[in-house]
Amino acid sequence: MLAPLAESAEDISQIAFGFMASKALFAGLHVDVFTLLSERPMKSEEISKLTDIPLNRITTLMTALTSIGLLERNDETYSNSPGASAFLARGAKYEFGDYLRYQIDKQMYPFLQQLNSVLDGSLDQDAVDSYRHWMSDAEQARLYSNAQHAGSLGPGRTIARQVDLSGARYLLDVGGGTGAMTIRLLEANPELESTIIEFPNVAEIGWEFIAEAGMVDRVRYIPSDATSAVWPGGQDAVLMSYLFSGVPGDKLPDLVQKAFDCLNPGGRLMVHDFMVANDRSGPAMAALWQMQHMAFTPDAKSVTPSWLKAKMEEVGFHEIEEGETIPGLTRLIHCTKPA
Repeated sequence: MLAPLAESAEDISQIAFGFMASKALFAGLHVDVFTLLSERPMKSEEISKLTDIPLNRITTLMTALTSIGLLERNDETYSNSPGASAFLARGAKYEFGDYLRYQIDKQMYPFLQQLNSVLDGSLDQDAVDSYRHWMSDAEQARLYSNAQHAGSLGPGRTIARQVDLSGARYLLDVGGGTGAMTIRLLEANPELESTIIEFPNVAEIGWEFIAEAGMVDRVRYIPSDATSAVWPGGQDAVLMSYLFSGVPGDKLPDLVQKAFDCLNPGGRLMVHDFMVANDRSGPAMAALWQMQHMAFTPDAKSVTPSWLKAKMEEVGFHEIEEGETIPGLTRLIHCTKPA
């Protein structure tokens, strides 16, 4: 769907000041306002006492959160909106507040400070300019991986519903992070085993999640850079989730070819990532996420479904299908190696 055109100063101001709304959300997560209000509606005075934050600051924050629709106010008493209750309160069924609070606020936002330098080519040599560089820092790798795991379990469940892997025995999860997608696919396919290729620091963290899921006998890690590692053959399925947006664009055709080469005849390739419409009109969230990734992967490519399908056809895949995974944000393109 096309985004509405900016026609007035007010429209442009809303776009320019959108980062303030984001920071209000992150601040609310930081002081755990949404979890407090999941217990019962409260006034600012009570929230101030429970969080040990001065009343004037809490009042300003609550006003901002109400103005952007995350809270509801009735007679000076605040309560969560339906969305905040379902997604932002700790313990909620679909809670992903930690993903927003840690990865987006503490990592992605600071990276956007170097976007101008990426665009004009003046990025400092000491700046983070690749996933390899970033994930070499153990502390940053843990912060990113814990948040990403929480944000990937839901899409992993969706992918398990979208692609029939019944009869498949061996899955290769390339750039599979902490194994969230692997866990969901193995849950849905009891006969499936997985090999995950991921940076060493992330692989160490992933084992904790794999052990917690009780799957240590069905998963193995290859601790390596997915773009340079040797991929094991004899695979029935290959998954690349959020990998295309995080590597230089000139490496993408090679990744598709490597997937074809390591698959058994009849094997399935699944590519899940941020993708914009073929006419590049949006959607806005996918386009902005691609731009954000460019801030630390300067040579990343803005991928469209038509471009990816063409690359799949070039190496010999057929039965190419497309579906939406996270509405307005990510898509899944999957295809088959001819038998």
